Amino acid sequence: MTLLDHAPAAAATAASGTAAPALVVRALRPLVRAEVSAEAPAAALDPADLEQAVWLRLLERLATAGPPDDSARWVRDSVRAEARRGRRTARHEHPYARVEPRADPAGCPERAALGAAERRALRAAVARLPRRCSRLLEAMLAPGDPTYREIAGELGMSQGSLGPTRSRCLGCLRRMLAAEVVAPEPRG
Repeated sequence: MTLLDHAPAAAATAASGTAAPALVVRALRPLVRAEVSAEAPAAALDPADLEQAVWLRLLERLATAGPPDDSARWVRDSVRAEARRGRRTARHEHPYARVEPRADPAGCPERAALGAAERRALRAAVARLPRRCSRLLEAMLAPGDPTYREIAGELGMSQGSLGPTRSRCLGCLRRMLAAEVVAPEPRG
């Protein structure tokens, strides 16, 4: 007799060979929560994330192979496997370095001059693009921050084609600037 047989009305569904997922989840919830609360701190994982991964694994199994024969062993093994997977993933993930907020350019004349030079260089590069691209990007760079509807009306284009056209134009601009600017060498 398995843990699933102790759930209410499990005998009828187990006899037919298919246990309803809700019934299986209800029967295994206390065991999963107990195993997860024991394993999550040791793995330095959020218990809710670990529990969710185990439930997902169970639902995948129910869809393919049905409920496990020894559900208690299956839960223990699955929780431990998901905890190992979480530890492996955590070893390979690295947080982004903390980025300091940019200083207000108005308070620093050097930053204001550099920002103005960057904007001039960008506008000069946009002006060298094909006419359709330069018109579109100039409209998008307008100081009033126009909406897609306003830009489409100004350029006589459909609003739905602005996004794909913008992507192609930005790709063209990116290729053009990559050919002009040498990539910085890695430090260290």
